[in-house]
Order: sequence, then C-alpha cells, then structure tokens
Amino acid sequence: MQDIKEKIRFTASALLYLLFNLRIGSDLSTTVTATGWQILQTAPYVAGLTYLIVSVLQYMGDGSKLPWDRRLRLFFAIGIMAGLILAIWEYGGFRLS
Repeated sequence: MQDIKEKIRFTASALLYLLFNLRIGSDLSTTVTATGWQILQTAPYVAGLTYLIVSVLQYMGDGSKLPWDRRLRLFFAIGIMAGLILAIWEYGGFRLS
C-alpha cells in the first residue's frame, strides 16, 4: 500500500509541476511552445538548487545517497515554487524592458 501512495504522490508532484509552469496561449501550439520555453528557462536554476540541497542532505546524512524519486520530487517542489513566482511576475504586469 505504501508503494502505491508513493507513486500517486510522485505523479501528483509531476502534474503540479507542469500545471504551475503552464503558460496559456491563444491556441494549443502556442501553449505548448510557451510552456516548453518556460520549463527550459527555469530548469537549469531549479536543477542547480536541487543539486545543492541534495548535496547538503547527503552530507548531513553521512554520505548516504537519496533515491532518485526523492530527488525528482525535490526538483518538482522547487520548480513549482519557481513557476508560481514567475507566473505572479509575468501576470502581474512587470516587464524588464
């Protein structure tokens, strides 16, 4: 039973990650392109922060490795926060130019 709950939580994390990074356009191709661009822009920063946090957790845990699903769930959690912050920034009307 615990294994099924973990799979459901992992899938929910991945879906929430996609939802928070979703950028809606006028048609499906625009939406897919904008969402892909959003993920490509934020993924390096999210991956770097995830790597840093995983390194600290492994150091604190005497070098024991984190399982890959925990690493991905941490990546999704950081990506959800980044997607939320960028969505508020973009939809709030702030522009860099």
